[in-house]
Amino acid sequence: MSNDDQYGGGSGSSGYGEIGGTGQTRTRLPESPSDPYGPPRRTPRASRSLVTVVGVVVLLIAAIAFANQSGDTPTTPSTDTPPTPATTQATGTRPVDAKNGTIPKGFAHDEQGAQSAAANYAVALVSADILKPQMRRQIVRQVFVADKVAELETRLDQAYGKTFLDQAGLDANGNAAPGLTYVSRTVPVGTKATKYSESSTTVDVWCTGVFGTAGVGSTNPVSNDWFTMTLTLRWAENDWKVESFAQKDGPAPVHTDRMASTAEEIAKAATDFGGFTYAR
Repeated sequence: MSNDDQYGGGSGSSGYGEIGGTGQTRTRLPESPSDPYGPPRRTPRASRSLVTVVGVVVLLIAAIAFANQSGDTPTTPSTDTPPTPATTQATGTRPVDAKNGTIPKGFAHDEQGAQSAAANYAVALVSADILKPQMRRQIVRQVFVADKVAELETRLDQAYGKTFLDQAGLDANGNAAPGLTYVSRTVPVGTKATKYSESSTTVDVWCTGVFGTAGVGSTNPVSNDWFTMTLTLRWAENDWKVESFAQKDGPAPVHTDRMASTAEEIAKAATDFGGFTYAR
């Protein structure tokens, strides 16, 4: 991976779901009402904050269920055969040199290219920008196959409407109040192709991330979560594009007792540290 791109920070299959989060406001990508993108886990700082967070989480789950009202589901692996050591080792191969806006494009027409595409698309789909109407349209058009764009735009516009944004503490344009910084940053930990052909492939992306609103007075403190995104990709327009996506919680490691940083430190980190282009 190369430390040269920044995605902006930000829950979605033919289950279509949301992308990002609530952290408790994260836009995320679940697969179906029975497989929602769970909220980040954190120890509440006060009962009032907990009530607010729970309200946002409930709203997010409802939005995810609504956005996932589609008939297809990603194909599940046909075997549970453990991977060989080579399948979990990083190749060190740079995935792409070109970009479509801030999102990498032009991935190799092979299994590694599909995994690199899935990792980079996960970053874009679970970003703060997905909550901004204009940026959301750009992301959807850049990442998805053309015949899925109109349907997904409609579902996400409805899922991330005024009610959701109000509960997340954001305005109609997906921006936090003055003095606050909305953070939604996803970090792929690893990828696994569960199905591959030259025309279609399914990739699981194991992710962690930080989600929430940083700043004095925030009722949505930034917290951490672990989740797995499943993206079904199709080879189209000479590139890998997303046909459907879903998500599920975990696998999550044991939570440490490390002292949380201040809201100011988190906000500064979110703006000071750039993102990556992710390779296999």
